Amino acid sequence: MIREQYPFFQLDTEHTSYCFRVTETGHLEHLHYGRKITSGENLTESLAIFAEKHAFAPGNTNVYDKEHPEFSLEDIRLEMSSYGKGDIREPFVEILHGDGSFTSDFRYEKAEITKGKAEFQTLPGSYDENDEVEHLCVTLKDAAYGLVLELHYYVYEKCDVIARSARLLNESDETVQIKRLMSTQLDFDMETLVCTTFHGAWAREMKRTDVCLHGGKYVNESYTGTSSSRTNPFMMLAETGTNEDSGACYGINLIYSGNHYEAMEVSGYGKTRFVAGINPQSFSWQLEPGATFEAPEAVMVYSPLGYNGMSQCMHRFVREHIVRGTWKKKTRPVLLNSWEASYFDINERKLLALAKAGKEAGIELFVMDDGWFGERNDDKHSLGDWDVNPKKLPGGLSGICEKVKALGLSFGIWVEPEMVNVDSRLYERHPDWTIEIPGHAHSEGRNQRILDLTQTSVQDFIIAKMSEVFSSADISYVKWDMNRTFTDYYSRALPAGRQGEVAHRYVMGLYRCMKELTERFPEILFEGCSAGGNRFDLGILSYFPQIWASDDTDALCRAEIQNGYSYGYPMSVVSAHVSSCPNHQTLRVTPLETRFHVAAFGLCGYECNLCDMKEEERAAVKAQIALYKEWRDVLQWGSFYRGRSFYDGKGDASCLMQLPGNQMEWTCVSADQTRAVGMLMQKLAVPNTQFHYYKPKGLAPEYRYHFYNRALKYNVKEFGDLVNTIAPVHIRQDSLVHNVVAKFVKLDGETENYYAFGDALMYGGVRLKQAFGGTGYNGEVRHFPDFASRMYFMESVEKVR
Repeated sequence: MIREQYPFFQLDTEHTSYCFRVTETGHLEHLHYGRKITSGENLTESLAIFAEKHAFAPGNTNVYDKEHPEFSLEDIRLEMSSYGKGDIREPFVEILHGDGSFTSDFRYEKAEITKGKAEFQTLPGSYDENDEVEHLCVTLKDAAYGLVLELHYYVYEKCDVIARSARLLNESDETVQIKRLMSTQLDFDMETLVCTTFHGAWAREMKRTDVCLHGGKYVNESYTGTSSSRTNPFMMLAETGTNEDSGACYGINLIYSGNHYEAMEVSGYGKTRFVAGINPQSFSWQLEPGATFEAPEAVMVYSPLGYNGMSQCMHRFVREHIVRGTWKKKTRPVLLNSWEASYFDINERKLLALAKAGKEAGIELFVMDDGWFGERNDDKHSLGDWDVNPKKLPGGLSGICEKVKALGLSFGIWVEPEMVNVDSRLYERHPDWTIEIPGHAHSEGRNQRILDLTQTSVQDFIIAKMSEVFSSADISYVKWDMNRTFTDYYSRALPAGRQGEVAHRYVMGLYRCMKELTERFPEILFEGCSAGGNRFDLGILSYFPQIWASDDTDALCRAEIQNGYSYGYPMSVVSAHVSSCPNHQTLRVTPLETRFHVAAFGLCGYECNLCDMKEEERAAVKAQIALYKEWRDVLQWGSFYRGRSFYDGKGDASCLMQLPGNQMEWTCVSADQTRAVGMLMQKLAVPNTQFHYYKPKGLAPEYRYHFYNRALKYNVKEFGDLVNTIAPVHIRQDSLVHNVVAKFVKLDGETENYYAFGDALMYGGVRLKQAFGGTGYNGEVRHFPDFASRMYFMESVEKVR
């Protein structure tokens, strides 16, 4: 709900309020963003308490004008800011005018409240199928230069989300140069906020980092041309002492896939400013008379219920107002991807053998990854030549597709449309289609160059060629990859004075390609990928309903990566695979069950060579897939909660005897709270530590649940030569006798089987059967070595009021 009583504005969601006012000078003073407040019928009376009181300006500051000598823009919370009139903090907008000045002074002109949300002209944004979203547009004008700045606010009441964006209009007769235009600004009158960002690199994305800023500036940004695995655009601000389930927490994200910028600055007067938007590094945009420029949309959430409370709001918003199309709420299939089984060495025979093994295990979708086109036998050749290699696939895409479908599976493919190898027919024909500086040496990434999507002709080629590929067979799934970051930003299609526009124009061109292709092929399930998590953001999710979270499939790494994503993204958009061991990225060996448990909390798939697996392992995979399908509705669409995690506040788990840092605890609960799935995983086994517990979250306190786990059996070889403590004869390790015994003798794992009410489970937790501690083993002992995990299931059997 949006209310206006000039000069006050109040935007309410179900549990939050956002308030600001127009000052006597015409600027917008931010008043409150947090818990919902009651303001009655008279906003002016109720919100006056939030307005700052100024009798004299602080020393050594500049007053805005002589009519207001008590007032300095440096010491007030604002909805937007600029340089030149006294505010020297991080600006919202920065413009180079025709006369060379950098001073901007945007003051209130009007406001309009409407219902529904129009699409942006150049960028994706949130949407509302029912047109229930309320929209406030506040228009500010810089009268000295004839520029108009629109601040847009969108209220998603049920999700407790307020989204913001900005639009600059040039109503003057001169071209101006935009140096920055942010998407949102939040000013706080406190200096003790904890800023949480998520950093990393290829194969180790979304590492949580906490910084408590008392002075100066902290910047979270990407200059890779993508939203970046180095630093995700999602971040959190929280009061000190906030934990997963209590404390004030703000979540902010950008609907943008390019270079982004988030900065938090504490002023000399104890106020904290936060801004987010397009990265101003090397950015400039010439705005001609009559033209407009759109900033990406920013999404803001507040919750007093800690990080989990904030995440729940953000998850609902992404599912309902970002993801769209046929697959928005459609059950995602269990897939088998050929990459780690075959890499580039594929042919029809090998692919069909893998697909057949997948079908026998319960796989529903078979995906042919890289290597199917041109002379693509490695990553140095043929990227851009999207014609089938007839030696590998004699019947083309349609031939392999029909044979896979005949097995009872859907068929999917891998593409990387934005890239080209120099050694390709496409580059030979169109060397002017790439982002590179003519006549200069180019810095390569993964032996490929980036097609220049600032050019409409290049966009048209991608749309036409991918349409040809996607329509050549009954393709059900497409993995859209992008395997390098940007270097040598330059477009031949732009004059020298506009090269600062390349990065943003590329993103706009990419969005045009994705929009056109997803509209042409609405039944295809598109999965975004960019060297794993290089482009895991709300912009991609506006077109593709799921994203490959990381090229790292190691279960231990993936647990941390997926836990990081879960702060800002629902698990229904996180693609996760079970792969072979030793893992291809770390050479670590983790239990097959742990690999499954971690992947099951995302969109579960497999990326291993089922043909080479032992019979026992194939049987285990078949059982896993059957179990996943039984609980898939909960795992894909339930509410996800974090418990303990590997993160200990330092970024490592150096003290293993402290449970936080050595264990990961997740719970996923169905919408009606009648079914739930939990997971407990540990990094390393701690000697002589038998006691563990599991505490679920999100259950209905009044429901009585059946709590249980899956009974498993263990190979005696996992106990090494301890087998000799019970064997009637001595058994040498890895001998013929040992292998025969292992084939026929399995050791029973522990079972948990209880009935308890939701509040008892959540607030007391389940004391699990003891872990193996070196003093004996039987069916009452939990086999829990390094990297072990358990899945727990909760089903409601009755409700007691």
